[in-house]
Amino acid sequence: MENQSFRRTALHRLYEAPAYDTSTWPDSHWRKGAEAPRCAPLVGEARTDFAIVGAGVTGLNAALELVEASGAEVAVLDAAQPGWAASGRNGGFVSLGGSKLSDAALVRRFGREGAEAFRAFQKDAIARVARNLDSYSIAADRGPEGEVYLAHREREWQAMRESAEGLRAMHGPGARLLPREELKQAGFGPAGFAGGFYTPLGFPVHPLKYTAGLARAALDRGIRIFGDSPVTALEPEADGWRLSTPKGSLRARRVLIATNGYTSDDLPPWIGGRTLPALSSIHVTRPLTEAERRAQGWTSQVMAADTRHLLHYFRLLPDNRFLFGMRGGLSVSPGPLARIRAEGRRHLEAMFPEWAHVETESFWSGLVCLTGSLTPFAGEVPGSPGLFAAFGWHGSGMATGTLAGRMVARAMTGASNPAPLVLRSPPKRFPLPNLRRAWLGAAYAWYKTADGPVRAQR
Repeated sequence: MENQSFRRTALHRLYEAPAYDTSTWPDSHWRKGAEAPRCAPLVGEARTDFAIVGAGVTGLNAALELVEASGAEVAVLDAAQPGWAASGRNGGFVSLGGSKLSDAALVRRFGREGAEAFRAFQKDAIARVARNLDSYSIAADRGPEGEVYLAHREREWQAMRESAEGLRAMHGPGARLLPREELKQAGFGPAGFAGGFYTPLGFPVHPLKYTAGLARAALDRGIRIFGDSPVTALEPEADGWRLSTPKGSLRARRVLIATNGYTSDDLPPWIGGRTLPALSSIHVTRPLTEAERRAQGWTSQVMAADTRHLLHYFRLLPDNRFLFGMRGGLSVSPGPLARIRAEGRRHLEAMFPEWAHVETESFWSGLVCLTGSLTPFAGEVPGSPGLFAAFGWHGSGMATGTLAGRMVARAMTGASNPAPLVLRSPPKRFPLPNLRRAWLGAAYAWYKTADGPVRAQR
C-alpha cells in the first residue's frame, strides 16, 4: 500500500479544547518543584534522519536510543514543551503494567510464550528507568522499591489468597501476601482494606524531573527539540516524510508518532478509533505531620493502588505530602471537572478519614491512553513504510513508554523489532469510534456498580 498524505483540516480529538491547551501548564505539584528545558519552535526548513512527534517519556527515550545506537541525526517536535502532557503530570509510578488484559486473556490471545515475554518486558521496563536515572544522572526523587495492591473488599482479598502461588512466581523473591494486621504493621493502614499483595518490583519518581532529565540528556547529545511546534501535516516524499508545523517544516527519512493519550485521530488516519484517552485526576495535600501520619496508620512511602476497576492510586511523597489519584470523568469543562475534583476529595476523606481536615494544595487532570485491544503498540504503521507509532500504555507509561521507545527506535533503524508480540500487534479499532466517550461512560457506570460504594473507614 502506498503512503498517503495526512493533512489536518481540524484537530480530531475526543475531549474539549482545554484538555489540549498548550498555552498553560497544569497546576500540578510537580510543576511547582521542577521545570523542563524551554525549547524554541521550529522555524523555516530543516532536515534530519529521524523525526519524533512527542517530547515525552516515549519520544525522548526513542531519540536517545537512535543517537546512542547509530549516531543518527534526530529531531523531536512537540505541540507544547517537554513534559507538558502525561509524562510530566502523572502519579510517578514506575510499575508493572501496560495492558488491561488479565494474564489468562494474554495467554489466550498471544500464547503462553507471548504472555511470558510481555511479563519479562514489564520487569525490564522498570529496570530501564532505573538505568536511565543512573546513566543520565537524573535526580528524580526516587522512592522505595516495591508496590502494594490493596483489596478493597473481602472477595478481592480471597481472590488474592487463591492466586498467591502464581503471584509469587510472577513477581519473584520478596513478593508476599499482607493480611490486614500485617498491612497495619507495614504502615499501610488502617484504611479499610481487607488485605494486600506486595511486589518488590517498581518504585516511585518525580515524573517531571525524570522527563526533564531525559530532555536535558537529549539536548546534550545533539538532539534538536522543537517546542510549541504542533504537526499540522504529514506527507510522504521520495526519500521519507515531510512534517509541517505553523512556522516551518521538517523532512525526515523515518518518523515516530509518540503522543499517546494526546494523539489526534487523523495523524495518521490509521490511528483513528484505535485509542481511547481517559481522564485521570490527582490531589496532593499539604505536608502531613508525623502525628497525622500515625493517626491514620499510613507511614510508608511505598506506592499503592486498590483493586477497584476505577482504581485509586496513592503514596506519601518524600516531603510527606499525600498524593491521591483516581480514574473517572468524561469531560474537562469547568462544571464536570469541578465534580471530578469533589468526588476525588470525597473518596480521599472516606478512605483516609483522619486526614479529612488536611487541605488539598494541588489538583490537576490528564489523559491516559487505552486501545481497542487493551494492549500497547510499538511498531511500524501498517501500509506506511517509514512511519512508526508507540502508544497505549494504559496508565503505566513511565516504565512501559520508556522501554517501548527504546525498542521502536531500533525498529526504525531497519533492525528487527525487539518488542514482544503483545506490543508488535496492531490494536483494533473501537466499535463505532465516534461513540467512544459514550462507551466509556457506560463502562464507568458498570464499574462503579461492580466496585461498590466508597464508604467511610474508621
